[in-house]
Amino acid sequence: MAVSGVIVSTIALLSLALVSCATTPSSTAEKSEQKASIRDMANKTLSDLYAKNPAAKTEIAKAAGYAVFSDFGLKVMWLGGAGGSGVAANSATKQETFMKMVEFQPGLGLGAAKFRLVFVFATQEAFNSFATSGWEAGANAMASAKTKTEGGALAGAVTVSKDVKMFQLNDEGTIVGVSLTAAKYYKDKDLN
Repeated sequence: MAVSGVIVSTIALLSLALVSCATTPSSTAEKSEQKASIRDMANKTLSDLYAKNPAAKTEIAKAAGYAVFSDFGLKVMWLGGAGGSGVAANSATKQETFMKMVEFQPGLGLGAAKFRLVFVFATQEAFNSFATSGWEAGANAMASAKTKTEGGALAGAVTVSKDVKMFQLNDEGTIVGVSLTAAKYYKDKDLN
């Protein structure tokens, strides 16, 4: 098998492993429990972000909406990936959209890491597009985002697309550099 075939096979297996880690709720009580867990994670993540960057609280309050994700990543040799869940919240209507994500991280490495992401949507159009259609970021978009770190109130954030900024926090709540390379965010059909 050619090297590219091995890479594709490994990525596929890694993706299946990450997706299979998530459990599908089978009852209303389990759905409510999963939603509560995601809300708790989102509240803790926002508290950690505000502790490190108090001005972010004002910016998020003024935004059309925001989304918070908790991700678990795994990297083996040249391939890596992450999977997780989160919630997108519309600031005007307070409506929540529960979502999932999957990410691929090519590049040398070994290990596992937990991290959290906070997206800030400047416009209702950007928020609606993310919450209803999902979002995909290719390697080029994320490489470009790494060079556009914000200053001022959104210090530590990166621009990931028009009207969308993002913070990445490690498990200890520290704002860290963005390491996403190719990611897909989509509605969780089981929780919505």
